[in-house]
This record gives sequence, structure tokens and C-alpha cells, in this order.
Amino acid sequence: MPVFKIQHVTRYSYNRPVKESVNQIRIYPIASDQQEILQHEVNITADPELFLFLDYFGNRCADFSLVEAHHELTIDSRIIVRTMGNELITTVDSTWEDLEQNIAGDFNLIDLIRPDEILLNQVVEEMILSFDHRNKTIMQIVEICSGFIFTDFKYIKGITTIESTVDEILEHRSGVCQDFAHVLLQLLRTMGIPSRYVSGYICPNKNGMRGEGATHAWVEAWIPQLGWTGIDPTNNVWVTTHHVKLAVGRNFNDCTPAKGTFKGLARQTLSVYVSVGYEDGHIFEELNDVKMIITKAAQEAERMAMEAAQQQ
Repeated sequence: MPVFKIQHVTRYSYNRPVKESVNQIRIYPIASDQQEILQHEVNITADPELFLFLDYFGNRCADFSLVEAHHELTIDSRIIVRTMGNELITTVDSTWEDLEQNIAGDFNLIDLIRPDEILLNQVVEEMILSFDHRNKTIMQIVEICSGFIFTDFKYIKGITTIESTVDEILEHRSGVCQDFAHVLLQLLRTMGIPSRYVSGYICPNKNGMRGEGATHAWVEAWIPQLGWTGIDPTNNVWVTTHHVKLAVGRNFNDCTPAKGTFKGLARQTLSVYVSVGYEDGHIFEELNDVKMIITKAAQEAERMAMEAAQQQ
């Protein structure tokens, strides 16, 4: 039962003062039979009051606001967590008939078998046809889909953004953990397997797994006899004690660690720092500058701010 010390720092910087910032965070690890939260501390710029609640998927969340003008917003989360359970996943021979019986009348499962509407649906259908999925158990086909993404898609940072669509990822045949999770969701849901997006951290300690020391994403598929079972297509492994779960949802938007809005004519930059400390004293750190989508509205706001500055 390993214990991990995880620090997750989200920092927004603004080139001009902003105010009335309204934000929502999902950085509270899920307490379950698989993980025990030993300690958790959250420090936020100006120490705002946090309004805690559970969302539709049962994730613990918090809303907060910063009314006064500020140039920076920092959210510093420090966790000590113990992961529990077996290193090896239990193998079951659940059939498609078993799955159909599980889904019947269960609205929550029905809601999670609806794939996204995409342009490259024929590409997905061709992939599924090659899997011969009806002659496999549910567990086997989940493994096959994960393995296909692992071998057929390239792990490349920076080629996609948090706004990239499934169509774009299929065209690139590359991306990072978030992208691979979205493709796996599309495959499983198109076949009728309920599945959900998971955000969290991966803590393999020198095992050479992709995504270590950063926020990570994987998928949970509904497997009869097992229930929600995690699989990580970025590393093509079933989720065991090396993964720490933060939130679940239909896709990334339901699990975003931090999101919000503000008033002000400013351009923002976002950096995310994550460190994972292991029981043997080893620490893995990573700092990422997140590529932000600059909308037309943001470009117009920037232009207006520059004109206002020139007139002063």
C-alpha cells in the first residue's frame, strides 16, 4: 500500500490587472476502497472562502471568487494519499449479454454509452470492425482498444490543446493522455460499453510510464462482475496502485482541475506544476506551460486594451 506526496500548483498570470474572478476547482482526491486521503491542504491567492459541493458525478468540488484586482491567481494543492488494492486486476469473462442486462433501466450507464457526434465516425467504425468485438468478452475488448491506441497513436506533447476534438486527434494519430482517453471513450461507447473519463495523477516511481509527474487521464469502463474498472491507454495498463484519482465525468470538461472567468482586458497564461514524492525519497517534478486557446473575443479585448493604453 504505497503512500504518495503530491503537490499540484495551478498558476494563472495576467498581463493586466483583472478583478471579480469566479472559479471552480476539482482537485480533491476521491476517497474510496482504492485510496485513502491522509492529508490535503489547499492554498489559494488571497485565501478566499471555499464553497464545497458534490457535482452530478459525485466529485467533490469548490467554488470561490476573488473580487479585488490581481495580476496572478495561484492554486496550490498538497496531498498525502495511500493507494490500496491489488497490483493485478481480477480477470472476468463478462459477456455482451451480461452487459446488456446491467445497462437495462440504469440511466447512469445509459448516459455513458452515448458517443460524441464526430465527422470521422467511419474511421471509428472501421477500427471496431477490425477488433471482431462481438466474439470477445467485455474485458478483452477493453484491453484490445487500449492496446490499439497505445501502439497506433504517438505520444507527442504540444501537438494538441485542451480544446482538441476527437476528429482532430484521429487525424493527428497522436497526442497526450487526455487525447488518448477521449479516443478510447469514443471506441467503447460506439460499441455500447459505458465508460467515463478520469482525471488524476500517475505515480509509477521510475517504472518508465508516460505521464509521470503531471496531471494524468485515463478511462473507466463498466465491466459486469467488476463494475467501474480503470484502464490507462497512454501506458496500456489496467489501473492499480500507481494511479491517484481526482474526478470522473463524461469527458475532460467534467473533470477540469480548475476553470473560471474574470473581468478585465487582459491576456492570461497558465502554468501547471506537479511533483510526486515517493516513500523511498525519490521526487519527480514537471512544469508545463499550457497552450491556451485565444478566442476572437480575447483578441478584441487585447486590441481595445492596447488602444486605451495609447490614448492615455
